[in-house]
Amino acid sequence: MDKNAIVQIIENFAPPSLAESWDCSGWIVETGKKEIKRVMLALTVTEDIVQQALVNGCDMIISHHPLFYVPLNYKDIDIYCAHTNLDKAYGGTTDELIHLLELPKGKIAGEFLRIANYKTKVLDFAEKLCKISDNVRVVNNKNVQEIEKIAFCAGSGSEFIEDAVEQGADAFVTGDIKFHTAVESPVILFDIGHFESEIPVLKVFAGLLEEKIEIIFADEKSPFKSI
Repeated sequence: MDKNAIVQIIENFAPPSLAESWDCSGWIVETGKKEIKRVMLALTVTEDIVQQALVNGCDMIISHHPLFYVPLNYKDIDIYCAHTNLDKAYGGTTDELIHLLELPKGKIAGEFLRIANYKTKVLDFAEKLCKISDNVRVVNNKNVQEIEKIAFCAGSGSEFIEDAVEQGADAFVTGDIKFHTAVESPVILFDIGHFESEIPVLKVFAGLLEEKIEIIFADEKSPFKSI
């Protein structure tokens, strides 16, 4: 399949115009090869991922995270990423997380946030999150027992806590929450880990491409381990 046709499918779903100005979404490495027979999907491109792709006979890697620096030994394989444009796209990163949790579709609230109406006990919802993440941390400064309106932002979304509050959310699900942010939070926070909140988005890539080209998922794990 022509690699530009592959990219066009992705960009029709997540237009590059949605990407933040600082983002490096798009081609990371573009070789002279035109035809692609096999694609590897990855959250983050690393030396290990590149080697996995080459060993598995992949001609191209499609990732969510961009690379701001490209090592010379990555130059032999096409690498394309969709980052903040995929975060913002309807059905993208955060929407897939909500879908995985089997919650009602989230309402778009601002550029990155999604809001889902879901009445539940805090502990029950925490248990639900533990089914998709081994790194769930909970902040409940006001000792709230039940929630009804939950804000979501996959990845590092702590900057949107105030937006979640303005939207009337009782709780906020994201990753990478820092200590002082947690101490000051007026709502319940569920930090499920950056990796765990975003890895489901690879299914979005797969859904767009699997009927058109052979897909292989990279073997990836969070760098954080629970002891």
